[in-house]
Amino acid sequence: MGYVSKTIRRITGLDFARSLAMFGMFIVNFTVITGAGTNGPDWLVHLTALFEGRASALFVLLAGIGIALMTCKAREGNNDQLIGDMRIVIWKRALFLFIVGLGLYLVGWTGDILHYYGVYLFFIAFLISFQQKILLYIVLAVVTIAQILQLTFDVFVGWNPYALYMDYMDFWTINGFLRNLFFNGYHPIFPWFAFILVGFVIGSFDLQSNRIRRKLLIVGVIILVFSEALSKILIAQTASILTTEVAEFLFNTGPILPSILYIISTSGSAFIILIISLYITERFSKSKLVTSIIASGQMTLTHYIAHILIGVSFLEWIGRAEHQSLFFIYSFCIVFYFLCILFSGLWKRKYSRGPAEWLMRYLTK
Repeated sequence: MGYVSKTIRRITGLDFARSLAMFGMFIVNFTVITGAGTNGPDWLVHLTALFEGRASALFVLLAGIGIALMTCKAREGNNDQLIGDMRIVIWKRALFLFIVGLGLYLVGWTGDILHYYGVYLFFIAFLISFQQKILLYIVLAVVTIAQILQLTFDVFVGWNPYALYMDYMDFWTINGFLRNLFFNGYHPIFPWFAFILVGFVIGSFDLQSNRIRRKLLIVGVIILVFSEALSKILIAQTASILTTEVAEFLFNTGPILPSILYIISTSGSAFIILIISLYITERFSKSKLVTSIIASGQMTLTHYIAHILIGVSFLEWIGRAEHQSLFFIYSFCIVFYFLCILFSGLWKRKYSRGPAEWLMRYLTK
């Protein structure tokens, strides 16, 4: 009974973190859609930049933790039959997410992450029985290959030069699709697959252990501060030699283009948010607000689809889909997020899973 209760607390902490990641994705996506990125005071522009690439990365890292928990029994029991069954379940869900993501792309959502997410799941299913050390070596290989590809090939090929990072012109061709998926899309396999692998390794730890949590928090703070400081130092020291543009290309910690320092920095911030979320859900487990946020985290697939089909459509309907201010976007995101929390709390009173989550489970069981 003790093990079960610990597992439940750990999962609710993940759901809380997943909900925070969802809110961050709302801000980033609605900002990009409306072109509000620089339309606001400097402090708000900088705050918005902090969300870019970090919310999505946290979401993917949490997926890795979820896969680790899902396959824990099979892996610890070294049960080949059960491991094989788990792989099939993961592959089915991967296919579901892949198809849904491409469906969203078809209706105009070119910033989709779900089809990438489905491919991450497809590949990690092959690795669920690997040792943690081997997985970390694969992380290193993925990140290194990504950096080599960025330095070797044209990272802008396929993108419309007049709508850079908005319109991928040959997405629906075989070469274009694979290039986008593995190399220079919004969340390409190289290096984004590293996040789900890191999450899987973390999910193999006992996150109920205070000792593990402290270590993870300390590691998160250290690598975040180290990577951000190193980025600024390297850019400042090499800008006069390489030009500022090249220096930022090599050493930035932003998602475009994702460097090694970006992976390190973003992983650090994800560790910190994860540990804070675990603490909050335990410290305030009886809070209605916390339980409602947890419920929204358990329905992130539903809310992700809704923020595209409902949120974006609403902005277009009221004529606020272009040239907006950051103040408007933050206000809209807060209201939309609150409605997601409210809907989740009401829905969970009667149903155990959200609409999209239920459909995925039903089709992939």
